[in-house]
Amino acid sequence: MAATRTSTSAHPQPSAADLAAALAAGTLSAEALVRDCLARIAAIDRSGPRIRSVIELNPDAVAIAKALDGERKAGRVRGPLHGLPVLVKDNIATADRMSTSAGSLALDGVRAPRDAHVVKLLRDGGAVILGKTNLSEWANIRSTRSTSGWSARGGLTRNPYALDRNTSGSSSGTAAAIAAGLAPLGIGTETDGSIVSPSSICGLVGLKPTVGRMSRDGIIPIAHTQDTPGPMTRTVADAALLYAAMSGRDDADPATATAPAERVATAGALRDDALSGARVGVARAFFTGNDAVDGLIEQAIVVLKRLGAEVVDPVDLAQPPYNDAELRILLYELKADLPKYLAAFAPNAPVKTLADVIAFNRRHHERELAWFGQELFEKADALAGLDSKEYLDALAECRKGARDDGIDRVLKANRLDALVAPTGGPAWLIDPINGDHVGASFSTPAAVAGYPHLTVPAGLADGLPIGLSFVGPAWSEARLLGYGHAYEQATRLRREPTYRKVSTPQQA
Repeated sequence: MAATRTSTSAHPQPSAADLAAALAAGTLSAEALVRDCLARIAAIDRSGPRIRSVIELNPDAVAIAKALDGERKAGRVRGPLHGLPVLVKDNIATADRMSTSAGSLALDGVRAPRDAHVVKLLRDGGAVILGKTNLSEWANIRSTRSTSGWSARGGLTRNPYALDRNTSGSSSGTAAAIAAGLAPLGIGTETDGSIVSPSSICGLVGLKPTVGRMSRDGIIPIAHTQDTPGPMTRTVADAALLYAAMSGRDDADPATATAPAERVATAGALRDDALSGARVGVARAFFTGNDAVDGLIEQAIVVLKRLGAEVVDPVDLAQPPYNDAELRILLYELKADLPKYLAAFAPNAPVKTLADVIAFNRRHHERELAWFGQELFEKADALAGLDSKEYLDALAECRKGARDDGIDRVLKANRLDALVAPTGGPAWLIDPINGDHVGASFSTPAAVAGYPHLTVPAGLADGLPIGLSFVGPAWSEARLLGYGHAYEQATRLRREPTYRKVSTPQQA
């Protein structure tokens, strides 16, 4: 059975849930599925449109798939992921023959001594780690005018909906690869927007969980206050599948000790009527000002009402007044957390500290600093420790602004189950000289609060994907997935990418 099509036609790719059913029925083997994915990567990522989303392939993927087929034949099935290929962002450690580099030449060829905790859970569940995806180098914390989707090691990832448009970031490669059907399942990471923004811009479902729901052990850090991995998929059911597999406590990440034991089950637990009786607030301060984008969200609100949701419109969640404080936290924690990761997961790397990375980039400036600098790295390296009053004050400001005076206040005052808004605007034109032209975004409140955020495709604006966001209180991932599934099933607005070379009208 052919699992995927290797052309760039707009035929829908099978969902992970459908592929899992075919594997269970014996009409598809893991080996055939992996080989199909590799052929599609060759046809779309390496040639054809050349979206350059996969930074490295696992040379053992076919052998692993064969072994998993053997286990299934012998009656051992590890779980619903058994035999399914997964692409993993290249800031998540994999203890195999692939590098874990964050896209940096400083870590090119550096292999982790053990898997990140979430990777171990995936392997234990029978997933095939197919490869690593490109990203905005160092997860987009290096410069204030970076180009998302670019890394010195991986080059520039392009948006499969329009090759002259940005993928957003920093989980750029995962977003582009899963949108293009190069694998059924993808893993990203987020500090602020790095899952939900590229998911929205590439027509995907993306879930940023509550901080602590999934272990960060083995993930190249920006900031322990906000970092988290999460699923990026083509359907909500597939996101739920990954969410269940990746969640759980880990002694190596103390934040996971605070997570309640509840997990969302597989796709069978998602109900089409999940929005019936839900109270949902519309965060209009986060609408984009783009008539096409905001029009799609107005249509989405009509659908939510039709599905039985009680919509409170508007609610008074304001644009974040704590952006400067958030950046201070990220820079302080980057300086403190990066050396710990390097010592544990890259002990043989030529860099041990942030200062070492800065010096490495200067020595290799013709490749590392060709398009933009590292002023955020330099600013972080000049900071004091985590006992600094400036850092502690920033933590208090962000907690109060994002939680006490922000999401918690609005949810309680309006007796809401969730907030909705556009995830952001459409993909911007690639501009490596000036950097990103990022517009409106709904990522920051949930990111700073550490709360869950789900984006689901809401349609196309001028051929470019737009996402609808669902944000809830801590540990409400299962509820949000249910809401997203109900909306998705009622609308089915995701469209396959068409790999347009040029997205703007050409003058004669």
